[in-house]
Amino acid sequence: MEKQAILLSSKLFQKHRQVEVVLNRSFLAWKEIEKSRKRSSGISPISERVHSRGVQVCEILAVGKAEEDNQDNTKTRSQKKAKQHSQRYPHAFTVSYVRRTRLHQWRCADATFHCASQELCEQWIKVINEQLSLLTNRPKSLLVYINPYGGKQRGKRIYEQKVAPLFRRACISTDVIVTERANHARDHLKMEANLDQYDGVVCVGGDGMFSEILHGLVTRTQTDRGVDQNQPDAKLVPCSLRIGIIPAGSTDCICFATVGTNDPVTSALHIIVGDSQPMDVCSVHHHDIFLRYSVSLLGYGFYGDVLTDSERKRWLGPARYDLSGVKTFLSHNYYEGTVSFLPAEDTMGNPRDKLQCRSGCHVCQHKPSLKDKQWEMSVEKEKTDKDGSSWNVIRGKFIAINAASMSCACPRSPKGLSPSAHLADGTTDLILVRQCSRLDFFRHLLRHTNKDDQFDHSFVEVHRVRRFRFHPQHQEPVSLEGLSESPKKTGFQAICSQQTGCNYSTANSSWNCDGEILPQVAIQVSLGF
Repeated sequence: MEKQAILLSSKLFQKHRQVEVVLNRSFLAWKEIEKSRKRSSGISPISERVHSRGVQVCEILAVGKAEEDNQDNTKTRSQKKAKQHSQRYPHAFTVSYVRRTRLHQWRCADATFHCASQELCEQWIKVINEQLSLLTNRPKSLLVYINPYGGKQRGKRIYEQKVAPLFRRACISTDVIVTERANHARDHLKMEANLDQYDGVVCVGGDGMFSEILHGLVTRTQTDRGVDQNQPDAKLVPCSLRIGIIPAGSTDCICFATVGTNDPVTSALHIIVGDSQPMDVCSVHHHDIFLRYSVSLLGYGFYGDVLTDSERKRWLGPARYDLSGVKTFLSHNYYEGTVSFLPAEDTMGNPRDKLQCRSGCHVCQHKPSLKDKQWEMSVEKEKTDKDGSSWNVIRGKFIAINAASMSCACPRSPKGLSPSAHLADGTTDLILVRQCSRLDFFRHLLRHTNKDDQFDHSFVEVHRVRRFRFHPQHQEPVSLEGLSESPKKTGFQAICSQQTGCNYSTANSSWNCDGEILPQVAIQVSLGF
């Protein structure tokens, strides 16, 4: 690789140590020079032992004149020595940059360099800022929506204390809107927001807040381009604005699955340096009526019942999911229906190949991958799709039907519902959990929290698909009001009283679409972008 030309090089002081600072187009490095003299035979050679540090230019947040150090008189010897050097070199500049820590977390670190002259100090600031100005992917103006009610109601405090100072340091201007009701952000984006003046939209909240902003932006884009969202086969136009997530919700699944942590500072730093991650967006229709978009989980049966029950317990806060989860598990209902799906190409890998999605993922880039032995499953062929591909049909009784467009990892489930799902490969992983005993289903759920293969059960099937449809065995409810009533299900039974132990329900479950309840049960899903 060709060596890059040096833009600037100087011997400066950092604290009380002399360092050589070098800048090229992609890297800023500084190395500490220790001078030691050897007393032997009257010869005093100087040996320079170099301790190097550095940062990529693309991960520098900002550079500017250093603030005055107003410390008290209680100083260590090292601090006093550093003070003496700063008096000899009074002109200083500070470089703020990304420092990586463990578990995918980022922090903001500062390095202050002292110069002998003001001209040299200003030259360093100017040249580094010139290089930062060449990074066109960085946002300069952001529209921020804060959900003050999500999670533990800490969204506003998280933004003001942890995020806003970083945005100010990086010279990013922001317009902040604190939402006052459900779908406030969605409606503002669809109708009122002047999107031309922003480089991106930031949501401070949980998965529900992200979904609001996604729907607002996608709907606004399709409307402006004349795309009919009610057409299941419509080719959606990608949004020009990126969405940043500052996690402040109950689970923060989308943030965790894309960034690797649900840490607000880490997310803010990713936004500042202009990192981006494409994502698949599923469009969900009922016949020719558009329902919602989904980017993480579509769940029918268990996860749909958990959400429906938890909506009646919102006053409990995040604890409602635990209570509703236990109640739904004990109810152990199953539902009959028919699942039809269009499988993905072999080059898209398969949900059990243990190839996790990473930056530059070859599966997401549609490059051929090594094919593991495909899991044998009996399915019957239905009709042929427009491009000649065959649809597969599975009929049965299901405790859960899940479609994961990403791993759906979160702190409670570090690997997620589908650990090998990919973020931008144009597919979703369809997970079918058939009727089984409570004990078997508990074993399946338990594997979401560890590293064991959660699909290694006889009652679990998983397919990587491009489209799928679901038709319930029984007539659907006619209105959303029915979802707020107590479902017609049998009561709790003794745990594992029988080998199957399931309660058959003639009522239908509900679809959990990224944390929102869908009013219709018969749906068709396709990857929109």
